[in-house]
Amino acid sequence: MTVETVAERNARKVREGVVVSNKMDKTAVIAVIERVRHPKYAKFVLRTKKLYAHDETNDVNIGDRVRVMEIRPLSKQKRWRVIEVLERAK
Repeated sequence: MTVETVAERNARKVREGVVVSNKMDKTAVIAVIERVRHPKYAKFVLRTKKLYAHDETNDVNIGDRVRVMEIRPLSKQKRWRVIEVLERAK
């Protein structure tokens, strides 16, 4: 095989966030907070984005800090997968 025939996979996006819902089967809703600089006022603004992540074992709970990785679309909204739990909810 030559170098041209072996296509390397692009780096996948990885985000960290907090679980805000786990009521669905094998799905968790993750809130990812990012600090964005306002273009005009140059002040930092918090932006929250909700991601739907696949959780095969249903082991995450509300309040857990998790790391998610981008994957192929699994459903209409689900494009992320929980890869590890960083911190359990207290």
